[in-house]
Amino acid sequence: MAPRTCVLIPTYDNEATLEAVVRRARDHVPDVIVVDDGSHEKARTVARVLGDAGVADVRFHDRNRGKGAAMLTGLQAALDRGFSHAIQIDADGQHDTDDIPRFLEASRTDPLALVMGEPIFDHTAPKLRMWARQLTVFWCRVETWSARLADPLCGYRVYPVAATLRAGFRARAMDFDPEVAVRLAWAGTPIARVPTHIRYFTRAEGGVSHYRPFLDTVRISLMHTRLVLTGLLFWLTRLVRGPAR
Repeated sequence: MAPRTCVLIPTYDNEATLEAVVRRARDHVPDVIVVDDGSHEKARTVARVLGDAGVADVRFHDRNRGKGAAMLTGLQAALDRGFSHAIQIDADGQHDTDDIPRFLEASRTDPLALVMGEPIFDHTAPKLRMWARQLTVFWCRVETWSARLADPLCGYRVYPVAATLRAGFRARAMDFDPEVAVRLAWAGTPIARVPTHIRYFTRAEGGVSHYRPFLDTVRISLMHTRLVLTGLLFWLTRLVRGPAR
């Protein structure tokens, strides 16, 4: 059976970019689910108008709960509506929606796979974010004993919906992207990569970053500590039990 795919867009205060991202995504995939994660009224109104017009299926959180919580709501909505796969894309416009067909093709080639964007950055990428990104890349390699996750912080990817919801991720904020990728890898999910250009927009261009350098770095560090300990226990258990018969 061919994959049935929707686009899933978590959003928080992206009033300047959300509508354009949704409409560009619909050029490639007609079904779009938006999860408004407790935006302020101006951005919430943009999301509400899109929902009322039937442009997207819009779900609202009553308060800001975090990106991971928004993704959990969106993935459950996708499952409830019968979608087998969901393309996660950011609402701030940094992801190139013209690459969606390439993600769809990779997903059709291996419907069981987590298809991860492998970002190609330009001069707009913030230096501090690049440094933090390399730390997460390193720790995800430790946690999975491999380099197959490419860039675990890139939020442009295709999820096999049911497998992702079974993965047991605990992250509810910016730590969601790396944790869910590691847990899917632990579950034996195939990993596919799609190179894609990433551009960071300035605030004047409508770009809004919700990454909090101190708090989110601490949160991601704690997540990696938990995963390293869990992964160590996982691999030690496998060594003690020996190969499956």
